[in-house]
Amino acid sequence: MERASSQDISGKMKPPLETVRVSQLGRDQLIKLKRQTGIEHWNILCRWALCASLREKTPPSASPMSLDGGVEMSWRVFGGEFSDILAGLIAVRARQDGLGEGPEAAAYCLRLHLHRGLGYLVSGKDTKSIDDFFHRWLPQKPVEKS
Repeated sequence: MERASSQDISGKMKPPLETVRVSQLGRDQLIKLKRQTGIEHWNILCRWALCASLREKTPPSASPMSLDGGVEMSWRVFGGEFSDILAGLIAVRARQDGLGEGPEAAAYCLRLHLHRGLGYLVSGKDTKSIDDFFHRWLPQKPVEKS
């Protein structure tokens, strides 16, 4: 059996979907994050959310979600210059999470991780500025002692 390629003929990763949809709850979380951090563009916050969830070893719980009343953006806008990298990460993670292979599995994986990540990002009560946000979510390198 031949596996479907996750790359197009140009060698670029195929996006897991053409339009990324965020639920109404996710939209509300994005509004809160935008206000707290001052990060103006939702696609950047969505990328942070996706990465925050992907760094967890456990798969997100599958929960039914309505995507009505939320936010939509094209994959190109969502992924930006990182779209190939994100598409590859999502394809790999869909297999690791036991969701399968192919565009449907990758799209479902993206939705689960994006929404879990948004929940993570808004969960901090001490996040009142972009500085607080970065200190919480960027890995801190240990200071070398000389």
